[in-house]
Amino acid sequence: MKPIKDKAEVSIDFPEKFYIGSFTRSSKFEARTEDDGLLIKLRNESEQKRSVEIHLHHHLLADILSEWAESLADEPLQDKDHRKTLATALKKLQKAVSAR
Repeated sequence: MKPIKDKAEVSIDFPEKFYIGSFTRSSKFEARTEDDGLLIKLRNESEQKRSVEIHLHHHLLADILSEWAESLADEPLQDKDHRKTLATALKKLQKAVSAR
């Protein structure tokens, strides 16, 4: 697992219960291909131990990325550092997907 450089927040709302958790720089993550999608694991091993696993199938992940791209067009530009980090990661993704 790799350290989280920034922050992730997760919330789950059930009819009778609500869960919310943050994963910050003291937490770790893993992202990898599993079966027909992306597996994301977030783990906080501090005093309040918690973990989250999310599996997104490829078509849903593509839909999410597409929706996100459309919503970015309506928002103010992110700072240069965030844009550079995202652009680099997306180039790696495009290269990995195109190589097959």
